[in-house]
Amino acid sequence: MEDYLQGCRAALQDSRPLHVVLGNEACDLDSMVSALTLAFYLAKTTEAEEVFVPVLNIKRSELPLRGDNVSFLQKVHIPESILIFRDEIDLHALHQAGQLTLILVDHHILPKSDAALQETVAEVLDHRPMEQEHCPPCHVSVELVGSCATLVTERILQGAPEILDRQTAALLHGTIILDCVNMDLKIGKATLKDRRYVEKLEALFPDLPNRNDIFDSLQKAKFDVSGLTTEQMLRKDQKTIHGQGTKVAVSAIYMDLEAFLQRSGLIADLRAFCQAHSYDVLVAMTILFNTNNEPVRQLAVFCPHVARRMTICGVLERSHAPSLKLTPLPSAHPDLQAYVQGNTQVSRKKLLPLLQEALSAYLDSTQIPAGLPDMVGVSREPVDKEGNSAGNSLLPGVSQDEEEPPLPPTPMNSLVDECPLDRGLPNLSAEAIFEKCSQISLSRSTAASLAKK
Repeated sequence: MEDYLQGCRAALQDSRPLHVVLGNEACDLDSMVSALTLAFYLAKTTEAEEVFVPVLNIKRSELPLRGDNVSFLQKVHIPESILIFRDEIDLHALHQAGQLTLILVDHHILPKSDAALQETVAEVLDHRPMEQEHCPPCHVSVELVGSCATLVTERILQGAPEILDRQTAALLHGTIILDCVNMDLKIGKATLKDRRYVEKLEALFPDLPNRNDIFDSLQKAKFDVSGLTTEQMLRKDQKTIHGQGTKVAVSAIYMDLEAFLQRSGLIADLRAFCQAHSYDVLVAMTILFNTNNEPVRQLAVFCPHVARRMTICGVLERSHAPSLKLTPLPSAHPDLQAYVQGNTQVSRKKLLPLLQEALSAYLDSTQIPAGLPDMVGVSREPVDKEGNSAGNSLLPGVSQDEEEPPLPPTPMNSLVDECPLDRGLPNLSAEAIFEKCSQISLSRSTAASLAKK
């Protein structure tokens, strides 16, 4: 695999047609590994002198935001330097020169910014429900399994098992285990096919890491923010909503709020972040477990525009459906209001409609009290209504940040309370895992309390 990837970088220097295997914009572990391994398979099994190159659909500078990707590459000894990122290859120029063929893996819809590339798509391999009206007119292979890497594993073992080395097997094995939540029956993410191909990989390579070990290490890496800057922490797991002329960033942060607020130069960083991306408001929801393994959520609302901030905070404080049970925390920063969120079952997904309500309430306010400042030092450029919403809309006016491929648009693979095959397999995100753990923790606490009685 490593030798193959080295050759891919060299192929970019040649003026020749390329078959680009492109993962989704979230570039989560499943997308990254599926692109690498599918391109490897196609390169090894195509007789013609065709060049297959995997491309990670993010900027190189964004890779550190995906801690599990970085950690896993290190574990399997694949240097980041030999990978090809979206900002290192001009797909549109290749298309205009008639030298591009696309293979989409772990997605089947190109964003509006890549609409011109649609006619170059020759194949799709995905594991999420199809949106027929957006499906490209080409060979499409879709199956609702827990991990797209399972489908790549199947293709390799059925088509050319002799090319599977341990390094490639380790990539596929670890990815399926993480995507399928360690094959946990209670979670219900893994299908029979996911289980079958994990077992096949383990039978072929008995020295692959223990399932629990690889799952725990990748989960820990996914939540680790210790080496990130403030901007990276905000962008690691971020969604964007816009409406009523206001653009709001909503970031999940995996550390204690008080520790976050004590970061050196925080307010300057928040202000710079809002200016750089034309945000009027920044809402941060911190997520962690306390020493008793109980979930803790906290909120911070940053907005230099006083009336807008007071309206948003007022709506959140008074909400009853759901009730956040907010307790204000002291803040030394006049542009920031912080809270402890008593109702830990209200996830960011459930918070988004409340923020939309707050934006409507601000618009409905008849006047802003005289003497209050408008936005201080924060850009109020028009919101890009197009955003990055193609295929990723959460609710009207909600989209993933155009410049921040979600780490979800995470992609991806979320936990559900019902059978995932009822409506097709959803996507897994750090937020979804936390919400599921919160539910389990709450149910166990309740059961323990009843037992004591």
